[in-house]
Amino acid sequence: MKMGPAVDADFFDYVIVGSGAAGSILASRLTEDSDVTVCLLESGPADWHPFLHIPAGYIKKVFDPSVTWPFSTEPTIHTSGRRIPVPQGRTLGGSTSINGLVYNRGQAEDFDGWAAAGNPGWSYADVLPYFKRTERRLGEGDDAYRGRDGPLPVSNIDWIHPISEAFIAGAQQLGIPRNPDYNGASQAGVGYFQRTIDRGFRMSTAGTFLRPARVRANLTVRTHAQATRVRFDGLRAVGVCYMQGGPRGQAREVRARREVILCAGALNTPKLLQLSGVGPGALLQKLGVPVVRAMPGVGSHLKDHYSIRVVARVKGMTTINELARAPRLWGQIARWVLKKPSILALSPSLVHFFWQSREGLSRPDLQGVFSPASYREGYVGMLDNYPGMTCGVWQHRPQSEGYVRARSADPFEAPEIQPNYLEHENDRRVLLDGTRLARRLLQTPALSAVSGGESMPGVQVERDDELMDYVRRYAVSSYHLNGTARMGPASDPTNVVDAQLRVHGMQGLRVVDASVMPDIVSANTCAATMMIAEKAATLIRQPESKLAHAGLR
Repeated sequence: MKMGPAVDADFFDYVIVGSGAAGSILASRLTEDSDVTVCLLESGPADWHPFLHIPAGYIKKVFDPSVTWPFSTEPTIHTSGRRIPVPQGRTLGGSTSINGLVYNRGQAEDFDGWAAAGNPGWSYADVLPYFKRTERRLGEGDDAYRGRDGPLPVSNIDWIHPISEAFIAGAQQLGIPRNPDYNGASQAGVGYFQRTIDRGFRMSTAGTFLRPARVRANLTVRTHAQATRVRFDGLRAVGVCYMQGGPRGQAREVRARREVILCAGALNTPKLLQLSGVGPGALLQKLGVPVVRAMPGVGSHLKDHYSIRVVARVKGMTTINELARAPRLWGQIARWVLKKPSILALSPSLVHFFWQSREGLSRPDLQGVFSPASYREGYVGMLDNYPGMTCGVWQHRPQSEGYVRARSADPFEAPEIQPNYLEHENDRRVLLDGTRLARRLLQTPALSAVSGGESMPGVQVERDDELMDYVRRYAVSSYHLNGTARMGPASDPTNVVDAQLRVHGMQGLRVVDASVMPDIVSANTCAATMMIAEKAATLIRQPESKLAHAGLR
């Protein structure tokens, strides 16, 4: 795509690209200093649509191109030749405005592993204060682990279904203990998910962080502003070029006196770096993009959670499948309006289990989800026309990794996305074991009174090769993409940012989003991304010496 010259430019201390889980928090925290000016660029629209605020609106918006990037992966044998949808939020709040609302931090060992990989200041003890700073926990929890005063409400489910209780009881029958707080001392066990819902509404970072900050004169938010490249003066980032109003809109530029901060997510951040001349040299040459700094790691190390769902019919009891259709739906809407428990104020997954795929492991390597609802062909949002229940599972820490590459110099063209799901043999074994565990959980004595038998994959699918074929044909992304601008020492040329989140060898350029994760967390990635933003704000606002003195490194 041929880009015309920018027609105007203006100046701020910081320019942030992307208003999602990281960008909204960073904009809010940085503008707490009245002497600092921030411009936040969001490629999508404002989060005005009601379905972005009603939790059940997730079903209507997660694949809506007006508020998402409708990305998909490249096909492989392990996806049975399918392209897997990996939509990303494209509105104020980013993916926090369209995601599944689960609040899940991960395991302490995840962050200790980050620190051990050469990232001082990122151990669990180091990052716990930043998790707590974000959170306003509404419910039980040890205050040694949980935050009570942050902007983000984290609540317990208030809609308890008998089938959910039976599922939890069945998990206990299999030896999985009930855990009331998986974000506390230990993640292992079964129980109800905690979610970013308060008084029946979704709590995105746009609503909890950005909206209160927008009253400040030192914060400027620009929507429909698609970043096209970072402008450099030598190796220093000095601004961002963007298109206002889409591909046929107006070319503009905003300048950064101090830093450009990329918060566009694990797919768009590496693409923007590549289009700006920072990335693998051979790729930049192919794209016809002048090289600012050759960095082979930009776009590498992509990881995601590849999830499979097992579905069973339900007998003798009403499930969400029926409640979500008229006339029962009208009653649920009335309950929501009256602030009573309702399916409109639910996350898609209600119950969790974190467990080991085999005996002898020191910590869970599987995450599972359950809901008294069922989805056609394993896709969330497509409810079956019969009463059903679903148990899904994915591997916590896959070893398979892939890449993100810009396809052309056109900033509006979707990148090439290849997570290489199940490429590693161990990933196939763990997910196969996890699928068998999900089947057993739907066949426990506690669920026998309501179970009408397995409908997907069906009892006829039993051998390992048959079950793996089912996984290949029906597994989907969990939308937990990360790692494409990995944090780590410069001695490894595939690392992109240092422990301060500064791009190696560059000045005035940071990455603050899930791209920087040195390895995938044993969790949904949203909570960890918010933590990264909280820590980044401190790194930017306070000199390193002050951080060390305050014990916040």
